[in-house]
Amino acid sequence: MINQPSGQIKLTNVSIVKLKKGKKKFEIACYQNKVQDFRKGIEKDLDEVLQIHQVFINVSKGQVASKDDLAKSFDSDDLDTIIKEILTRGEMPLSDKERQLMTNKVNNEMLTIISAKCINPKSKKRYPPSMIHKALIELKFSVVINKPAKLQALEAIKALVASQIIPIARARMRVKVDLNKSGNSEVIEKLSMLMKAPVVEETDSTWSCSALIDPVAYRTIVELCNNKGVLQVLDMAVVESK
Repeated sequence: MINQPSGQIKLTNVSIVKLKKGKKKFEIACYQNKVQDFRKGIEKDLDEVLQIHQVFINVSKGQVASKDDLAKSFDSDDLDTIIKEILTRGEMPLSDKERQLMTNKVNNEMLTIISAKCINPKSKKRYPPSMIHKALIELKFSVVINKPAKLQALEAIKALVASQIIPIARARMRVKVDLNKSGNSEVIEKLSMLMKAPVVEETDSTWSCSALIDPVAYRTIVELCNNKGVLQVLDMAVVESK
């Protein structure tokens, strides 16, 4: 319903994108899925994104932003330019259902990463995501939707390994290092101390070694090989046979 005399517009079933400019807040009424399409460059037609082609001070109260407020805040009197800035930079509060769906998605991604990177050190087998999920619930570890799943997986792995609620360890990586022997005897010695079950191939001038390593040693190995040799990751997470 539009009440032209008072400049108030009533909308229902709307997703609101909000942006603060200076001391004023501006809102636009959108279709939630279309906002994501616009930000990804899939949808370019504003009329497909907006429920109504207008900028508000408060959508729920139907208070339309004045032209003066828009011009002062955005240094522009072009409505589409202003709307595009709000769409691109604004925040979109999620409904409870949307938030739960996103939380589930991040949680599932995180559990899959942990399952791939960790093993039971006794059985040398990976844990299914469901068992990892139960352990994290016991640890009261909760995911957040605004942090990458990979980063949260690494944090969760640290917590699981430290607590040992279930017997768990990072699966070893398999790497291969190729070095020129000349001037690298100290580097080769340090690398050899970090590499488990090595398979070494040597010539008079070259040293090549494939081996298992603890993932926490990977950064050190990268630094040792820097500008001195070639480091290849053959397997990110090795499940060893008993």
